[in-house]
Amino acid sequence: MFEPHQKPMFRFLAVLTAASMAGLQGYSILINNFVVEIVHLEGHQMGLIQSVREIPGFLALTAVYVMLVMREHRLAALSILLLGFGVALTGIFPTFGGVALTTLIMSFGFHYYETVNQSLTLQYFSIRHAPLVLGRLRSLAAISSIVSAGIIWYLGGFMSYRGMFMVIGTVVGCLGVWALLQDPTHTSIPPQRLRMFLRGRYWLYYALTFMSGARRQIFMVFSVFLLVKNFHFSVQAMTLLFLVNNAVNWFVNPLIGRAINAFGERRLCTIEYLGVIAVFLTYAYAQSKGVVAAMYIVDCMLFNFSVAIRTYFQKIADLQDIAPTSAVGFTINHIAAVFLPALGGYLWMIDYRIPFLVGAALGLVSLGLAQCIRLPARAA
Repeated sequence: MFEPHQKPMFRFLAVLTAASMAGLQGYSILINNFVVEIVHLEGHQMGLIQSVREIPGFLALTAVYVMLVMREHRLAALSILLLGFGVALTGIFPTFGGVALTTLIMSFGFHYYETVNQSLTLQYFSIRHAPLVLGRLRSLAAISSIVSAGIIWYLGGFMSYRGMFMVIGTVVGCLGVWALLQDPTHTSIPPQRLRMFLRGRYWLYYALTFMSGARRQIFMVFSVFLLVKNFHFSVQAMTLLFLVNNAVNWFVNPLIGRAINAFGERRLCTIEYLGVIAVFLTYAYAQSKGVVAAMYIVDCMLFNFSVAIRTYFQKIADLQDIAPTSAVGFTINHIAAVFLPALGGYLWMIDYRIPFLVGAALGLVSLGLAQCIRLPARAA
């Protein structure tokens, strides 16, 4: 699938993507039960913490300035190290302020890595190969999530939340140290314009990225909180759900990359947003634990279709614009994330259905935007 000079970069990204997802998944599996059972937080407080978590995503554009003094692959490795450190510390401070602080540390690592990961993938792999690479990386992420969930399932029988956070964070941090010792780069990649800018011809990429980030926040904050708070899923039940979800995504993700090449970005985005509307409406009105659990799995699968936004950008972009525009894109993706979880938390207190109805409306807007996708002749 790859040229010999591409294999080191794929191996590097594969290991770090697995580490990133293991850390995020471990955090995600534990955090809702941790804050409900140990810290005793309410919906509006959880919304505030999730808003804090997304501040680093909003500041992702600052990664461009870090790249002025540090090469991208070094920044990727350090980001994973920081992610592991934040996860390891989470269980040590069982207060609202403590959870907010450790979440912020973890989030800086995760979001900086995601910014650089996207940039390196689009730079080092061709238009034809990039969807396949993104699909394989997401499949590897699903496998690492399964491993992380399995570890938590096992440790949950005899270890405290503090211990489980510490184990997951330490493993992730060690993989970050490994990556610091690697150099997977080669010299044939065009130099990047390391400055901030917006280009009018990328407007649709910006708009789709913004809407994707907004609806993703509603899913990440309130779907899992719905399962724990309203349907009383235990940590073991949540772990089992994550295992099933990632097993499905391990199988589906490589197919998504092939589907992008076969059918194009517009069709994939259309399918995603039609599904999003249906899923959020079901969240709002479902009364069955089985139904909401199934919707969680479907929603995660649909979100993987969002790689089509990245490959659409690769096909319309100048090669020198990939790194800075990836950073700007992550900031745009998180504009809504800074305020939407907190706002949604207060709306939840009025009626828990409201955040999900807002999510369905966002899906409808995204569906309209997707119909504007057009590719240049060289990429069609």
